[in-house]
Amino acid sequence: MSTGQALWQRVPPWAVDAGLVVLAALDARINLYGEATAFMWACAALGCAGLILRRRFPLAVFLLTLPMTLFMDVAVAPIAALYTLATRTRNRPLLACCALLNAAAATLAWPLSDTLSRDRTWTLIEFVYTLATAFAPVLFGQLVQARQDVARQLVEVEEAREHERALYAQTVLARERAQLAREMHDVVSHQVSLIAVQAGALQVAAKEPDARDAARTIRTLSVNTLDELRHMVTLLRASGGKETELSPQPTLADLQQLIANSGIQTTLNGGLPPDISTTAQRTVYRTVQEALTNVRKHAPGARAEVRLWHDTQHFGVTVTNTAPTRPSVALPSARHGLIGLKERAELLDATFTAEPTPQGGYKVELRAPTRPA
Repeated sequence: MSTGQALWQRVPPWAVDAGLVVLAALDARINLYGEATAFMWACAALGCAGLILRRRFPLAVFLLTLPMTLFMDVAVAPIAALYTLATRTRNRPLLACCALLNAAAATLAWPLSDTLSRDRTWTLIEFVYTLATAFAPVLFGQLVQARQDVARQLVEVEEAREHERALYAQTVLARERAQLAREMHDVVSHQVSLIAVQAGALQVAAKEPDARDAARTIRTLSVNTLDELRHMVTLLRASGGKETELSPQPTLADLQQLIANSGIQTTLNGGLPPDISTTAQRTVYRTVQEALTNVRKHAPGARAEVRLWHDTQHFGVTVTNTAPTRPSVALPSARHGLIGLKERAELLDATFTAEPTPQGGYKVELRAPTRPA
């Protein structure tokens, strides 16, 4: 868009209409000076003032300009009215009739007896010239209308292309998700199944109670992991839905089971409001799950405390663990767990902190604002 077009678009429509009224009034004043009657002045005033309503009633405004065109040799008011009518209607026979009416009114002399006394050849030449002049704003208005139609069609074409690109991206995403689901099913699920089988065998064969408890915990965690992997594979393979989620989703009611299966000596204290959203419950659950997972990985032998709390403005969960009692074993980790928890917290307009404690342990806390149900 050029600078001139940008400046023109900033001009308000009422200012353009007011400027046309002033120009039309000056045009009528020049042509009526010293020889106009009160009736002519009234017709001129009505035709000029009607330009204010040309956008809303273009045909009526054009008809109001015909009397002043008959009485005087004016150009601004009828040309503006014809142009506006041409940009507002698609009825081309109507536009042709209006151009003929304007040419006839401009060719006829007032009083009409003077027209009959004039040379007919010259009258015909003047009519053709005036008709060509009248068709100019009509053609220009139709050109502007066609330009607007083309602009709308270009927008529709661009929207169709965007929709096509989105569909293609969804197709590629569905293909990648299906491939990822196959990899998870073939590799991860197979290995976790082997862990569960080996843990079950160890649970049966072990003679010491501590070893059997550890094997039972490993087997339980492996079974739960397999269950979550099945839901994840189902999610990845479902490419048609826009809001597909894992089902069922964990809530606060599942915290006790999570703590019981963690294999860590953990205490659960406090509570949360019963009316918090399911998204908040899921975020609290995932925070506790990730915190206990990190304790199991990096602080073997440590004890943990899960404290649920709330006040008038905030609610949250704090997971604190003691220092480890034995060296940890290096385990593979992508180090994305805490980052994922921060992203979940941001969705709730909450804050997430994870920091060591002075006693050598670690503390993870989620703090979210209380919202009305």
